[in-house]
Amino acid sequence: MIRTALYPGTFDPVTNGHLDIIGRAVKLVDRLVIGVAINTGKGPLFSLEERVDILREQTAGLTGAEIVVKPFDTLLVHFAREVGASIIVRGLRAVADFEYEFQMTAMNQQLDRNIETVFLMADPRHQAVASRLVKEIAALGGDISAFVPPQVAVKLRAKMGA
Repeated sequence: MIRTALYPGTFDPVTNGHLDIIGRAVKLVDRLVIGVAINTGKGPLFSLEERVDILREQTAGLTGAEIVVKPFDTLLVHFAREVGASIIVRGLRAVADFEYEFQMTAMNQQLDRNIETVFLMADPRHQAVASRLVKEIAALGGDISAFVPPQVAVKLRAKMGA
């Protein structure tokens, strides 16, 4: 039986913290689906297609599990069922993340008890990294090289006109 996990997010932009969680998740499953949420409510800087392409580029060299990057705009548990995932992977940085994730997990369990949520703690180097903050630093001309891969930094600066 192939064990499939789903790692959902907006990934706007993908950060070193996201890639750390992905790199650790592929050690736990046979197939990892990275679900890129459309999430127009967050007003993403990068288009859905750009975010999918960037994630495909950044995960191309990873080994340990098959990696599939797919966009989605449905309920998370519906998308998990669609891709055959029995596990949802989430990264935790701080207590605030836990409170939100705790609520989401409880709701997802009510919707489908066959899908488990697994939390991976962020590496201490990435605990303060959030896509929103990375975009803000980039917009103000700050150095984002410690927070995102070099290729992502170039694309982000180009988007910001910096």
